[in-house]
Amino acid sequence: MVKAAKESKLRITQIRSRIGYKSKAKKTLDALGLRKLNRTVEKVDTPAIRGMIKKIEYLLKVEEI
Repeated sequence: MVKAAKESKLRITQIRSRIGYKSKAKKTLDALGLRKLNRTVEKVDTPAIRGMIKKIEYLLKVEEI
């Protein structure tokens, strides 16, 4: 059996309100699982997640775990 490499994770926290931003930014927050201010989710570090973060980085705080 092949052991899976340890996946790196990201801790993503919404630090700014979604009010006043375009609907694309709101949909991206929903796709990341962030629906309220100061909520945190942990996601596996993939190019798709990194792309979503890049689009709305002004609303988020990101930490590597």
